[in-house]
Amino acid sequence: MQIIEAQKQVDEWIKTIGVRYFNELTNTAILMEEVGELARIMARKYGEQSFKANEKDNDLADEMADVLWVLICLANQTGVDLTTAFEKNMAKKTNRDATRHLENEKLI
Repeated sequence: MQIIEAQKQVDEWIKTIGVRYFNELTNTAILMEEVGELARIMARKYGEQSFKANEKDNDLADEMADVLWVLICLANQTGVDLTTAFEKNMAKKTNRDATRHLENEKLI
């Protein structure tokens, strides 16, 4: 699936099932909540924290998809073409960091 297709699919779902988008501020807060849920799993699965008994069924992929969903909602609401934004961001990082990481002694 292309990013633009995901943006269209989310928009169609919102308009047919979700009634309407939550406002941008609400979706920003929801995005922070979803990132927190993702962070919680990461801290327990890959960090030093342990899962509580009722947390063992948490799904890392599903939490990542929740973050992506809300980010796509925000992009749709604010008129951001995520494909173009991502391509520009990759070019920026490639140009800016062409040798930066190769020369970083901490990464060797």
